[in-house]
Amino acid sequence: MNDNRKEIIRLLRQSEGNPVSGQDIGEKLGISRAMVWKYVRNLRKEGYDIRSSPKTGYILDAYPDRIDPDELKTILKTSLIGTDIRYYSDLDSTNNTAREIAVKAPEGTVVIAETQRKGRGRMGTEWQSIPGGIWLSLILKPSVPLDNVSKITLVAGIAVTNALRNAGVDALIKWPNDVLVKGRKICGILTEVSAEVEKVDYVILGIGINANFKLDDLKDDIRKYSTSISNEMGKVINRTTFVASLLYELEQQYIKFKTQKFTDIIDEWINLSDTIGKEVKIKTPNKLIEGKAVGITEHGAIVVLDRNNERQEIIAGNCRYRN
Repeated sequence: MNDNRKEIIRLLRQSEGNPVSGQDIGEKLGISRAMVWKYVRNLRKEGYDIRSSPKTGYILDAYPDRIDPDELKTILKTSLIGTDIRYYSDLDSTNNTAREIAVKAPEGTVVIAETQRKGRGRMGTEWQSIPGGIWLSLILKPSVPLDNVSKITLVAGIAVTNALRNAGVDALIKWPNDVLVKGRKICGILTEVSAEVEKVDYVILGIGINANFKLDDLKDDIRKYSTSISNEMGKVINRTTFVASLLYELEQQYIKFKTQKFTDIIDEWINLSDTIGKEVKIKTPNKLIEGKAVGITEHGAIVVLDRNNERQEIIAGNCRYRN
């Protein structure tokens, strides 16, 4: 976006609903009132609801529901995550784009898209990524053994759940990579890794959150198991502000992951878990395990007491609840 247009939006937001005259804006930007009017007209075409009066000035009543990368950089309270933000109106997949740039990109780089044409979940399942959602991928470069990478999915689950709860949504974590509200999916997490033998080169943490859209916009087979932030809260949220909160939570949890005992993280995960204590069916590539989920190991595996009351530890699999 042109710098003058950005500055006009900033000035109007800063006024908090009070009118700002075209003359004042022009003087601050060093342009004519007529040029201010041209910028305002173009901003209206982009969806900004700017009211004007010859006697009072301009008032910003509403702005389009999109993630504003410039505002995000301004309000972000992190030192690592989000220092480099790559924003796109449309991508095939944020994870694919993150993977393409991961080797040269600094740790903490975030790739955000308004829509994804080929969004996917675990095991190649479709993830419908329509306008109004939060579709992002984070590049991490942790100096950890390869078998520790699965813990990052648990860490991300805590961060997403905290961000949702801070926004007023009563979210819980479903092992291994979903976040639920009242049993319905609101977020999916996809962790992909590039490694050589035991050395982790980078981790791509993909996060998809149903934010501001009606459930009717989802396909039938997805809608019946899903919810969104706007559906739960009865109103749309400022997605830019929410992403800033999410990235802050991700950084806080990542710091804990690198500096604290994982047992402390496990305790936090269990406190936010929807899965612990439930009867589950977990399908792995080799077998189907049924039983009661009772805990998480220090390696991030879920612990299930099976029908023979034997302890099973599963690091990855497709989990369903038993009725």
